[in-house]
Amino acid sequence: MLKVGVLGAGHLGKIHLRLLNESPKYDLIGFYDPDDINGQKVAAEFGYTHFENINDLIDAVDVVDIVTPTLSHYDCAKKAMEKGKHVFIEKPITNTLEEAEELLKLEANTGVKGQVGHVERFNPAFGSVKDKIHNPMFIESHRLAEFNPRGTDVPVVLDLMIHDIDAILSVVHSKVKQINASGVSVISNSPDIANARIEFENGCVANLTASRISLKNMRKSRFFQRDAYISVDFLEKKVEVVKMKDAPETPGEFDMILQNAEGIKKQIYFENPDIEPNNAILDELETFADAINNDTIPVVTLEQGTQALKVALQIIGSF
Repeated sequence: MLKVGVLGAGHLGKIHLRLLNESPKYDLIGFYDPDDINGQKVAAEFGYTHFENINDLIDAVDVVDIVTPTLSHYDCAKKAMEKGKHVFIEKPITNTLEEAEELLKLEANTGVKGQVGHVERFNPAFGSVKDKIHNPMFIESHRLAEFNPRGTDVPVVLDLMIHDIDAILSVVHSKVKQINASGVSVISNSPDIANARIEFENGCVANLTASRISLKNMRKSRFFQRDAYISVDFLEKKVEVVKMKDAPETPGEFDMILQNAEGIKKQIYFENPDIEPNNAILDELETFADAINNDTIPVVTLEQGTQALKVALQIIGSF
Protein backbone atom coordinates (compact mmCIF):
# COMPACT_ATOMS: atom_id res chain seq x y z
CA MET A 1 0.00 0.00 0.00
CA LEU A 2 1.28 3.45 -0.92
CA LYS A 3 1.11 6.13 1.72
CA VAL A 4 -0.91 9.00 0.28
CA GLY A 5 -1.83 12.51 1.39
CA VAL A 6 -4.37 14.88 -0.13
CA LEU A 7 -3.85 18.60 -0.61
CA GLY A 8 -7.21 20.40 -0.68
CA ALA A 9 -10.42 19.35 1.07
CA GLY A 10 -13.02 21.10 -1.04
CA HIS A 11 -15.85 19.38 -2.94
CA LEU A 12 -13.60 17.20 -5.12
CA GLY A 13 -10.96 16.83 -2.42
CA LYS A 14 -13.48 15.17 -0.10
CA ILE A 15 -14.38 12.70 -2.86
CA HIS A 16 -10.70 11.84 -3.30
CA LEU A 17 -10.28 11.44 0.45
CA ARG A 18 -13.19 9.01 0.67
CA LEU A 19 -12.03 6.91 -2.29
CA LEU A 20 -8.39 6.79 -1.18
CA ASN A 21 -9.52 5.79 2.30
CA GLU A 22 -11.52 2.89 0.81
CA SER A 23 -8.89 1.79 -1.72
CA PRO A 24 -6.79 -1.30 -0.86
CA LYS A 25 -3.92 0.19 -2.89
CA TYR A 26 -3.45 3.24 -0.68
CA ASP A 27 -2.91 4.02 2.99
CA LEU A 28 -4.47 7.44 3.55
CA ILE A 29 -2.20 9.30 5.96
CA GLY A 30 -4.16 12.56 6.02
CA PHE A 31 -4.77 15.84 4.29
CA TYR A 32 -3.86 19.51 4.31
CA ASP A 33 -6.16 22.42 3.53
CA PRO A 34 -5.01 26.06 3.64
CA ASP A 35 -8.38 26.95 5.14
CA ASP A 36 -7.76 25.76 8.69
CA ILE A 37 -11.42 26.03 9.71
CA ASN A 38 -12.52 23.87 6.77
CA GLY A 39 -9.71 21.42 7.51
CA GLN A 40 -10.82 20.99 11.12
CA LYS A 41 -14.45 20.62 10.02
CA VAL A 42 -13.61 17.87 7.50
CA ALA A 43 -11.43 16.07 10.05
CA ALA A 44 -14.19 16.19 12.66
CA GLU A 45 -16.88 15.02 10.24
CA PHE A 46 -15.02 12.18 8.52
CA GLY A 47 -12.19 11.28 10.90
CA TYR A 48 -9.32 11.92 8.48
CA THR A 49 -6.07 13.21 9.96
CA HIS A 50 -5.71 16.96 9.41
CA PHE A 51 -2.17 18.29 8.98
CA GLU A 52 -1.67 21.95 9.86
CA ASN A 53 1.55 22.18 7.84
CA ILE A 54 1.80 21.20 4.15
CA ASN A 55 5.45 20.13 4.44
CA ASP A 56 4.69 17.77 7.33
CA LEU A 57 2.10 15.98 5.22
CA ILE A 58 4.37 15.74 2.17
CA ASP A 59 7.17 14.32 4.33
CA ALA A 60 4.85 11.62 5.69
CA VAL A 61 3.71 10.12 2.38
CA ASP A 62 4.84 8.45 -0.87
CA VAL A 63 2.16 10.04 -3.08
CA VAL A 64 0.70 13.54 -2.98
CA ASP A 65 -2.80 13.98 -4.43
CA ILE A 66 -3.25 17.64 -5.40
CA VAL A 67 -6.90 18.71 -5.43
CA THR A 68 -6.39 22.42 -4.80
CA PRO A 69 -7.45 25.38 -6.98
CA THR A 70 -5.52 25.48 -10.28
CA LEU A 71 -3.51 28.55 -9.25
CA SER A 72 -1.69 26.53 -6.57
CA HIS A 73 -1.10 23.30 -8.53
CA TYR A 74 2.44 24.26 -9.53
CA ASP A 75 3.63 25.28 -6.07
CA CYS A 76 2.14 22.17 -4.47
CA ALA A 77 3.55 19.80 -7.09
CA LYS A 78 6.98 21.45 -7.00
CA LYS A 79 7.18 21.06 -3.21
CA ALA A 80 6.22 17.39 -3.44
CA MET A 81 8.42 16.46 -6.39
CA GLU A 82 11.49 18.15 -4.93
CA LYS A 83 11.04 15.89 -1.91
CA GLY A 84 10.90 12.84 -4.20
CA LYS A 85 7.16 12.25 -3.95
CA HIS A 86 4.92 11.03 -6.76
CA VAL A 87 2.14 13.47 -7.67
CA PHE A 88 -1.42 13.12 -8.89
CA ILE A 89 -2.60 16.55 -10.07
CA GLU A 90 -6.21 17.44 -10.84
CA LYS A 91 -6.80 18.97 -14.26
CA PRO A 92 -5.71 21.34 -15.62
CA ILE A 93 -2.13 20.43 -14.74
CA THR A 94 -1.15 24.03 -13.94
CA ASN A 95 -2.24 27.60 -14.53
CA THR A 96 0.39 28.42 -17.15
CA LEU A 97 2.32 26.49 -19.79
CA GLU A 98 5.62 27.64 -18.26
CA GLU A 99 4.64 26.06 -14.93
CA ALA A 100 3.70 22.78 -16.64
CA GLU A 101 7.01 22.67 -18.48
CA GLU A 102 8.86 23.24 -15.21
CA LEU A 103 7.07 20.22 -13.73
CA LEU A 104 8.11 18.12 -16.74
CA LYS A 105 11.75 19.04 -16.02
CA LEU A 106 11.30 18.19 -12.35
CA GLU A 107 9.76 14.84 -13.26
CA ALA A 108 12.74 14.02 -15.48
CA ASN A 109 15.30 15.15 -12.89
CA THR A 110 13.75 13.50 -9.83
CA GLY A 111 12.51 10.26 -11.40
CA VAL A 112 9.12 10.53 -9.70
CA LYS A 113 5.90 9.73 -11.52
CA GLY A 114 3.05 12.12 -12.21
CA GLN A 115 -0.50 11.77 -13.48
CA VAL A 116 -3.10 14.40 -14.40
CA GLY A 117 -6.75 13.95 -13.43
CA HIS A 118 -8.35 13.90 -16.87
CA VAL A 119 -11.09 11.66 -15.58
CA GLU A 120 -12.98 11.18 -18.86
CA ARG A 121 -10.19 8.88 -20.03
CA PHE A 122 -11.60 6.48 -17.45
CA ASN A 123 -15.22 6.95 -18.45
CA PRO A 124 -16.47 3.40 -19.21
CA ALA A 125 -18.27 4.55 -22.38
CA PHE A 126 -15.10 6.09 -23.83
CA GLY A 127 -13.04 3.14 -22.66
CA SER A 128 -15.31 0.68 -24.46
CA VAL A 129 -14.71 2.28 -27.88
CA LYS A 130 -11.31 3.97 -27.62
CA ASP A 131 -9.60 1.07 -29.42
CA LYS A 132 -12.18 1.31 -32.22
CA ILE A 133 -11.36 4.95 -32.99
CA HIS A 134 -8.84 4.80 -35.83
CA ASN A 135 -7.70 7.88 -37.71
CA PRO A 136 -10.90 9.94 -37.21
CA MET A 137 -11.20 12.79 -39.71
CA PHE A 138 -14.01 14.80 -38.13
CA ILE A 139 -14.89 15.07 -34.44
CA GLU A 140 -17.69 16.99 -32.82
CA SER A 141 -17.94 17.50 -29.05
CA HIS A 142 -20.54 19.21 -26.89
CA ARG A 143 -19.97 19.67 -23.17
CA LEU A 144 -22.79 21.72 -21.70
CA ALA A 145 -23.44 22.29 -18.01
CA GLU A 146 -25.93 24.16 -15.89
CA PHE A 147 -24.46 27.16 -14.11
CA ASN A 148 -22.46 26.42 -10.97
CA PRO A 149 -20.37 29.15 -9.31
CA ARG A 150 -17.72 26.53 -8.53
CA GLY A 151 -15.11 26.64 -11.30
CA THR A 152 -15.91 30.11 -12.62
CA ASP A 153 -12.49 31.34 -11.48
CA VAL A 154 -11.17 29.99 -14.81
CA PRO A 155 -12.50 30.21 -18.40
CA VAL A 156 -14.91 27.47 -19.46
CA VAL A 157 -12.16 26.12 -21.73
CA LEU A 158 -10.01 25.20 -18.71
CA ASP A 159 -13.00 24.16 -16.62
CA LEU A 160 -14.94 21.97 -19.07
CA MET A 161 -13.59 21.91 -22.64
CA ILE A 162 -10.18 20.64 -21.56
CA HIS A 163 -11.79 17.24 -20.85
CA ASP A 164 -12.65 16.89 -24.54
CA ILE A 165 -9.34 18.38 -25.67
CA ASP A 166 -7.48 15.65 -23.77
CA ALA A 167 -9.79 12.87 -25.03
CA ILE A 168 -9.37 14.05 -28.62
CA LEU A 169 -5.59 14.36 -28.35
CA SER A 170 -5.50 10.78 -27.06
CA VAL A 171 -7.03 9.43 -30.30
CA VAL A 172 -5.76 11.89 -32.94
CA HIS A 173 -2.10 11.11 -33.45
CA SER A 174 -1.16 14.28 -35.25
CA LYS A 175 0.11 17.74 -34.40
CA VAL A 176 -2.25 20.71 -34.17
CA LYS A 177 -2.00 22.85 -37.30
CA GLN A 178 -4.45 25.70 -36.66
CA ILE A 179 -7.04 26.82 -34.11
CA ASN A 180 -9.96 29.19 -34.56
CA ALA A 181 -12.16 29.95 -31.57
CA SER A 182 -14.60 32.34 -29.99
CA GLY A 183 -15.72 32.78 -26.40
CA VAL A 184 -18.31 34.91 -24.62
CA SER A 185 -18.53 36.02 -20.99
CA VAL A 186 -22.16 36.05 -19.91
CA ILE A 187 -22.21 35.70 -16.12
CA SER A 188 -18.56 35.38 -15.11
CA ASN A 189 -15.57 37.62 -15.72
CA SER A 190 -14.12 34.89 -17.92
CA PRO A 191 -15.77 33.19 -20.95
CA ASP A 192 -18.77 31.02 -20.01
CA ILE A 193 -19.38 29.60 -23.48
CA ALA A 194 -16.81 28.80 -26.14
CA ASN A 195 -16.45 27.13 -29.50
CA ALA A 196 -13.19 25.97 -31.04
CA ARG A 197 -12.24 24.47 -34.37
CA ILE A 198 -8.98 22.55 -34.23
CA GLU A 199 -7.30 21.52 -37.47
CA PHE A 200 -4.62 18.84 -37.32
CA GLU A 201 -1.76 18.30 -39.74
CA ASN A 202 -3.22 14.97 -40.91
CA GLY A 203 -6.43 16.71 -42.05
CA CYS A 204 -8.59 15.83 -39.05
CA VAL A 205 -10.89 18.62 -37.85
CA ALA A 206 -12.37 18.79 -34.34
CA ASN A 207 -15.23 21.14 -33.51
CA LEU A 208 -15.68 21.63 -29.76
CA THR A 209 -18.37 23.53 -27.86
CA ALA A 210 -18.39 24.05 -24.10
CA SER A 211 -20.87 26.00 -21.99
CA ARG A 212 -21.49 26.40 -18.27
CA ILE A 213 -24.69 28.42 -18.69
CA SER A 214 -26.89 25.81 -20.35
CA LEU A 215 -30.38 24.74 -19.31
CA LYS A 216 -29.44 21.06 -19.40
CA ASN A 217 -26.31 18.97 -19.06
CA MET A 218 -24.76 17.28 -22.09
CA ARG A 219 -21.41 15.57 -22.61
CA LYS A 220 -21.27 14.00 -26.06
CA SER A 221 -18.56 13.41 -28.62
CA ARG A 222 -18.95 12.03 -32.14
CA PHE A 223 -16.10 10.54 -34.13
CA PHE A 224 -16.33 10.13 -37.91
CA GLN A 225 -13.81 7.97 -39.70
CA ARG A 226 -13.51 5.82 -42.79
CA ASP A 227 -16.43 3.35 -42.76
CA ALA A 228 -17.45 4.13 -39.18
CA TYR A 229 -19.33 6.56 -36.94
CA ILE A 230 -18.81 6.38 -33.19
CA SER A 231 -20.84 8.39 -30.66
CA VAL A 232 -19.88 8.59 -26.99
CA ASP A 233 -22.25 9.92 -24.34
CA PHE A 234 -19.95 10.62 -21.39
CA LEU A 235 -22.87 11.68 -19.20
CA GLU A 236 -25.23 8.76 -19.79
CA LYS A 237 -22.32 6.36 -20.34
CA LYS A 238 -23.70 5.08 -23.62
CA VAL A 239 -22.12 4.50 -27.03
CA GLU A 240 -23.27 4.05 -30.61
CA VAL A 241 -21.00 2.34 -33.11
CA VAL A 242 -22.20 2.33 -36.71
CA LYS A 243 -19.93 0.64 -39.25
CA MET A 244 -19.93 -0.10 -42.96
CA LYS A 245 -18.48 -3.00 -44.87
CA ASP A 246 -18.73 -4.29 -48.42
CA ALA A 247 -22.23 -5.60 -49.02
CA PRO A 248 -22.67 -9.36 -49.50
CA GLU A 249 -23.61 -10.55 -52.98
CA THR A 250 -26.94 -11.79 -51.69
CA PRO A 251 -28.03 -9.53 -48.82
CA GLY A 252 -30.31 -10.89 -46.13
CA GLU A 253 -33.88 -9.70 -45.78
CA PHE A 254 -33.03 -7.35 -42.91
CA ASP A 255 -29.57 -6.19 -44.07
CA MET A 256 -29.21 -2.42 -44.45
CA ILE A 257 -27.56 -1.71 -47.80
CA LEU A 258 -26.44 1.66 -49.21
CA GLN A 259 -25.37 2.26 -52.78
CA ASN A 260 -23.36 5.34 -53.82
CA ALA A 261 -23.34 7.12 -57.19
CA GLU A 262 -20.59 4.84 -58.46
CA GLY A 263 -22.72 1.79 -57.74
CA ILE A 264 -20.61 0.58 -54.83
CA LYS A 265 -22.76 -1.16 -52.24
CA LYS A 266 -22.04 -1.06 -48.51
CA GLN A 267 -23.75 -2.83 -45.64
CA ILE A 268 -24.47 -0.88 -42.46
CA TYR A 269 -24.18 -2.78 -39.20
CA PHE A 270 -24.13 -1.88 -35.52
CA GLU A 271 -21.79 -2.89 -32.72
CA ASN A 272 -22.71 -2.81 -29.05
CA PRO A 273 -19.55 -2.82 -26.97
CA ASP A 274 -19.82 -3.97 -23.37
CA ILE A 275 -19.70 -1.05 -20.96
CA GLU A 276 -18.49 -2.08 -17.53
CA PRO A 277 -19.78 0.23 -14.75
CA ASN A 278 -16.97 1.81 -12.77
CA ASN A 279 -15.97 4.69 -10.54
CA ALA A 280 -13.79 6.74 -12.90
CA ILE A 281 -12.11 8.76 -10.13
CA LEU A 282 -11.23 5.61 -8.20
CA ASP A 283 -9.90 4.02 -11.39
CA GLU A 284 -7.63 6.95 -12.21
CA LEU A 285 -6.21 6.95 -8.68
CA GLU A 286 -5.70 3.18 -8.58
CA THR A 287 -4.11 2.97 -12.04
CA PHE A 288 -1.65 5.59 -10.81
CA ALA A 289 -0.80 3.31 -7.87
CA ASP A 290 -0.27 0.47 -10.37
CA ALA A 291 2.04 2.66 -12.49
CA ILE A 292 4.14 3.45 -9.42
CA ASN A 293 4.27 -0.12 -8.10
CA ASN A 294 4.95 -1.68 -11.52
CA ASP A 295 7.16 1.16 -12.80
CA THR A 296 4.98 1.66 -15.87
CA ILE A 297 3.78 4.80 -17.67
CA PRO A 298 0.70 6.44 -16.07
CA VAL A 299 -2.48 6.51 -18.18
CA VAL A 300 -2.49 10.32 -18.36
CA THR A 301 1.09 11.55 -18.13
CA LEU A 302 2.24 15.03 -17.13
CA GLU A 303 3.34 15.44 -20.75
CA GLN A 304 -0.18 14.69 -22.00
CA GLY A 305 -1.65 17.03 -19.39
CA THR A 306 0.74 19.71 -20.62
CA GLN A 307 -0.33 19.19 -24.25
CA ALA A 308 -4.01 19.51 -23.29
CA LEU A 309 -3.23 22.73 -21.42
CA LYS A 310 -1.22 24.06 -24.36
CA VAL A 311 -4.15 23.57 -26.77
CA ALA A 312 -6.60 25.02 -24.22
CA LEU A 313 -4.47 28.15 -23.82
CA GLN A 314 -4.15 28.49 -27.61
CA ILE A 315 -7.95 28.39 -27.82
CA ILE A 316 -8.28 31.08 -25.12
CA GLY A 317 -5.60 33.14 -26.85
CA SER A 318 -7.54 33.14 -30.12
CA PHE A 319 -10.70 34.65 -28.64
